[in-house]
Amino acid sequence: MTYCLAAAVDAGLVFAADSRTNAGLDHINTYPKLHPFIWEGDRVFVLLSAGNLATTQAVVTEMQRNAESGGALSEARFLPEAAQYVGEVSRRVQARHAPEGPGAGNVSLEASFILGGQIGNQEPGLFLIYPRGNFITCSQEQPFLQIGETKYGKPILDRIISPSLSLEDTVRCALVSIDSTMRSNLSVGPPLDLMIYPKDTLERPRALRYKLNSPYFASIRKRWSDGLRRLFDDLPRFDWE
Repeated sequence: MTYCLAAAVDAGLVFAADSRTNAGLDHINTYPKLHPFIWEGDRVFVLLSAGNLATTQAVVTEMQRNAESGGALSEARFLPEAAQYVGEVSRRVQARHAPEGPGAGNVSLEASFILGGQIGNQEPGLFLIYPRGNFITCSQEQPFLQIGETKYGKPILDRIISPSLSLEDTVRCALVSIDSTMRSNLSVGPPLDLMIYPKDTLERPRALRYKLNSPYFASIRKRWSDGLRRLFDDLPRFDWE
């Protein structure tokens, strides 16, 4: 399983992903799920991936090879065109490796992606790209997108993420969201990868990586857990207590 999220605030974009993949309880690996595509001074894209590992790796590999020679991402005039390109590559990869014969319906090659970035002086944006290739964007009311194991980490995003939030607070919120997911689902795990893109810079985003015992992430986990405990203890008492 996977958990990836991206948030769009007034100050820029934040991307976060775990790196655990597994094909059973005794087969756990780590692979990066956060992939930058940079043309400094012109455009910046970051891709998050979730779903069938073979599909996501094939999609990312094809996009990287295409980007080396310019290609669709470097030529897209608007962000939706870039999102459409990702959807087309994903559908093409799934069709190429679609299983046939008995039991074919039990094999899922589906993958989902989040693409975010900025082209020139246009507004930065985020797009969630579904396995069928269609996509949606975020909104002022919900300025974040998630893929993978989303349910455990969503409540904190609903309460905290807003367009006026600083990039640093958005990163802290993303870390708490991933930590909440890790505590409830063992198939999501470290190392955690993050990228922070300040609006209008058109430069490589700041990249962060945290292991479970990284001092900063360990401090975030402990303070959040201790704070929740204190808040719980302060909840109003019943009349009979």
